[in-house]
Amino acid sequence: MSQTVTAAYDSIHKANNAFDELVAEGFPRETLFLDREARQVKVIVPDPVQREVESILQRHEPDELWARDFPPQPPEPGA
Repeated sequence: MSQTVTAAYDSIHKANNAFDELVAEGFPRETLFLDREARQVKVIVPDPVQREVESILQRHEPDELWARDFPPQPPEPGA
């Protein structure tokens, strides 16, 4: 399964730096998204790589960091 890991920053500079480090570490650009308006970096990663991505994002001092299933799973019937 894959996760979307999202980090929200208090400045676009921190978000840019986190994005640039992910690119420098070799993460494919098609799995990275920089939302300049929200100052967020989103990364789609397989579960085994999630901790590495979170570690990189944490280096840039996010205000928040979270992960969600990708693609989002529909609710189970009757739930």
